[in-house]
Amino acid sequence: MGTPTAPMGTTTTEPSRPVVVLKFGGTSVSSLARWRTIADAIRERLDEGLRPLVVCSALAGVTNALEELLRQAVIGQQEPVLAAIRERHLAFAAELGVDAACCEPELDELSRLATGAALVGEVTPRLRARVLAKGELLLTRLAAAWLETQGLPVTWLDAREWLVSDGRGNDARRILSATVDAGPDDALVRRLSSVSVGLTQGFVASDPSGATVILGRGGSDTSAALLANKLSAVRCEIWTDVPGMFTADPHKLPQARLLKALDFAEAQEIATMGAKVLHPRCLAPLRDAGIPLQIRCTPHPAMEGTLICADAPGGPAQVKALSSRKGLVLVSMDTLGMWQQVGFLADAFAVFRDLGLSVDTVSTSETEVTASLDPTANALDDEVLAELVRRLTPFCRARVTHGCASISLVGRGIRGILHRLAPALELFEEHRVHLVSQAASDLNLTFVVDEGTAERLVVKLHQLLFSHRGTDEVLGPRWQDLFGTGAGRSAKRVVPWYETRRDELLAVALAGTPTYVLDGPTVDARLASLRALHSVSRVLYAMKANPEPALLRRLAAGGASFETVSLGEIRRVREVVGDETFVLYTPNFAPRSEIEAALGLGVQLTLDDLHPLEHWPELFAGRELFVRLDPGRGRGHHAHVRTAGSRSKFGVSPDQLARFAELAAAAGAFVTGLHAHVGSGVLDPTTWPETAGFLAEATERFPEVRVLDLGGGLGVPDRPGRPSLDLQELDAGLARVRQAHPDLQLWLEPGRYLVAEAGVLLATVTQLKRKGDLLYVGVDAGMHTLLRPALYGATHPVVPLTRMGEPGDVVATVVGPICETGDVLARDRRMPEPREGDVLLIGVAGAYGAAMSSNYNLRGLPRQVVLD
Repeated sequence: MGTPTAPMGTTTTEPSRPVVVLKFGGTSVSSLARWRTIADAIRERLDEGLRPLVVCSALAGVTNALEELLRQAVIGQQEPVLAAIRERHLAFAAELGVDAACCEPELDELSRLATGAALVGEVTPRLRARVLAKGELLLTRLAAAWLETQGLPVTWLDAREWLVSDGRGNDARRILSATVDAGPDDALVRRLSSVSVGLTQGFVASDPSGATVILGRGGSDTSAALLANKLSAVRCEIWTDVPGMFTADPHKLPQARLLKALDFAEAQEIATMGAKVLHPRCLAPLRDAGIPLQIRCTPHPAMEGTLICADAPGGPAQVKALSSRKGLVLVSMDTLGMWQQVGFLADAFAVFRDLGLSVDTVSTSETEVTASLDPTANALDDEVLAELVRRLTPFCRARVTHGCASISLVGRGIRGILHRLAPALELFEEHRVHLVSQAASDLNLTFVVDEGTAERLVVKLHQLLFSHRGTDEVLGPRWQDLFGTGAGRSAKRVVPWYETRRDELLAVALAGTPTYVLDGPTVDARLASLRALHSVSRVLYAMKANPEPALLRRLAAGGASFETVSLGEIRRVREVVGDETFVLYTPNFAPRSEIEAALGLGVQLTLDDLHPLEHWPELFAGRELFVRLDPGRGRGHHAHVRTAGSRSKFGVSPDQLARFAELAAAAGAFVTGLHAHVGSGVLDPTTWPETAGFLAEATERFPEVRVLDLGGGLGVPDRPGRPSLDLQELDAGLARVRQAHPDLQLWLEPGRYLVAEAGVLLATVTQLKRKGDLLYVGVDAGMHTLLRPALYGATHPVVPLTRMGEPGDVVATVVGPICETGDVLARDRRMPEPREGDVLLIGVAGAYGAAMSSNYNLRGLPRQVVLD
C-alpha cells in the first residue's frame, strides 16, 4: 500500500483552516467538463477560507467492468475485459491531457491480480477487494495529475491510510462491506494540516493488518462522511447528477418536487427506503458529529440542492417523499404454535442471522410473521432461499414470494395524519398488499405490493399528496420546472409528428373540437416495424383500439390482418376491407347467437372457456379452433388491463386443458392454435417469449397446433423521455422460441402500439379557474371524450398547440365539462398561461380514445380525421 505521495504544489495552508469534504460520484468524474466544474468548486472553497478534501468514485461503469473482469478471470477469459479497462483509462488520460504513466503501476497490478485469479480458478474476498479498489485508485491518479496542471495545490492521498476498518463481521462482509468507526481523529487532523487540497478515494479502506478492504457498493458516500467526521469538517458536500433529494424519483416522475431541507432522520428514511441519491450508511457519521450535508449537482453547480442538517425546518406533520424499491423477496412464517410462545421470533430470526441475511421490513400478527429481504443488501439466490426455508421448517411453515416492491410514504408525524391520507390509501383497494409496516419513529408508512403495480401507484399517490402544495421552506420546484419534461435523459429528442404538422392541426381545429386526428405515415411506420420482425409470421391489428374505417383500410393495405372481439367488429372489417381479409375472432362471454353468426362469416374462432364446447358442441363440428389460455399472471400498467390470473375473467386455466381437449375431440373440432394475452402497456420485451414458452409446453395436449398467438399489449411510452419497447430484443427472444419449435408460427395482436402515438386529441380552452394554488384549465373534451385518465390513471402529454414554443410559466390541471370529480385529463402540467379559445393537443391518444368515447351528459361524440 505504501505511504502517501509527496504533496503536489505548495503546502502553505494554515492549520486553522477548517475542512470541507466534497465527494464526486462516477458520472461526476467521467469527463473533462465535469473536472472543470470540480476545479471551480475547489477554488471557491479555497476562496471561502476552507481546506477542500475531494473524495472520488471510479469512472462511471468501471466498477461493473472490474466485476466482469473477475467473472471472466475464473474461466481464463480475462484479457479482453482487462484491455477494455486499460483503454478506458488511457483514453481518459488523453481527454484530460495528462501522461497516463501515472496510472500504469495500478494497471500493471490489476493485470497481475487477474492473472492470479485465472491461475487458481477462483476469486477470494481479499482478491475481489483489491481488484474493485483499482477503479478509485486509477481515477484519482489521473485526476491529481490534471488538477496539478490547473495550478491547484493538490496532494494525492491513499484512503487506506486514513480509513481503517473495525474488523467486525464474517470473512466476506468485513472485507467487502467493511465498517469503519467514526469519531474525531486528532492524529489525522495533524497529518493533514499541511495539505491545501486533498484528493482521495471513496469506497476504499484497509483492515487493521493493512490489507485492502472496501465499504460495499455506494461506499464512496460513506467514505466522505467518515472523513468529514474524523476531521470535524464544517460540512460535507455530495456532488451527483441530480440537485438533491426529491419527493419521488424524478427520472420516472418529472412532477417530483425538490426537497430543499431535511433533518437527518427524514433523509435517512428516504435513503433507506429506496432513494438512490445518498447511500443510507453515510448519514450516521454526519448526524453524530452535527455536520451538515449539502447535495449538489455537478452538471448544474449553481443550484443549491438539498440541505440535510440537525436544525432543518420541519413544518407540520406531513408526507415529504415517496420511495419505492423493486425486486424484494417476502418470507412469510406462520404457525399456530407461535401464539404466546416465548422466543419464537428469536429462533426464527436467528436463522436469518446465521445465513447472513439482513431483514428489511417486518410485519407480525398472532400467527404469522412476514419479513422482506432487499436483494441490494443480500445474496438472494435460489440456494440461499431454499436453505432458509429448510432451516425455518422446524419452527413454522415458511413461504417465499418473489416479484414484490415496497412503497413508502416518508415524512414526520405519519400516525397523526392518517385521516388525511384516506384518499391516498384508497388507491390500494384494487391491489394486493402483502405487508404493511409503520415505523416506530413515525417517519414512514410502508406497503409491499406486487412489483408490476408499484410504479403506477407511486404516480397516483404523488398526484394526491403533492399536486395541491405550493413552494415553501421544505418543498422546492418540480423537476420538470428545472429541467423540462424529459426526466433528465440527455438522449437526442425525437420530434413528434404533430409538431411538424401544427398548421394542419390548427386548421382541423377550426372546423370544431373535440376532434381526434390520426397521422397515417406514423401508423404505416409502426406496422412496418412489426412486420419486419423475422420471428413473427402474422400481425393482426386488435381493432378495439380504434375501429376508424380509414384506419382499417390503411392497415389492410400495409399487410395487417385483424383481431376482433365482437360481431360488430367483424362486420366492420368485412364492410370496409372485404371478405378475403383474415379475421380472428376472440369473444369473451358472448352469447351463442353471436358466435354462430360469426362462424357464418368465415372467421377463425378462439374460445376462452369450456362452456361453449359443453353446451353448444354442434357449432364446432369439423372446425379448427384456437383456445385462449391463462398463464396465471398478468402484466400491464393498471389492474384493468392485466388479462391473466385468477382475478381476470379471461382464458382457460391450465388445469382445465385436459377437459377442453376432451370436449373438443367429442365435438369433432381440431385445436390448431393456442393463444395467450397477459395485459396491455407492457414494455418488457421478455414478456412475449415467456408467453410463447408457456404455450409451447401446452402443445403436448394438442398435437395439431401450428400457431402460437402471443397476444398484444406492446406498450408505448406515456410521456417524453420514457424508453420505448426494444423490438430487436423482442425479436431475438422469439427467435430462440422458433429455433426450439420450428414447426410453430408466432403471431402478434398489437392494437395500441400501432395507433396510439399516431393519434392526438384536439380540444379548445373554454374557461380558466383558480382555487388556492391550483389553476384549472377547462376544455371542451372530457372523460366522455378520453376515458383513459379516469379509468386507468393514464398519463398523456399535453401540448399548447396555439402557443407552441412559448415558455411555460404556469402549472395547470386540465379538466373537462363532465359533471364528475374524476373528469381530469391531466394534472400539474407546465405550459404558457392559456387563454379562452386556445387549442390544446393531448398526445398518444390514437388508441382507446375515440373507441371508448360516449354521449355521457349528452355532450356528443368527437369526430375523427386521418391525415395522409
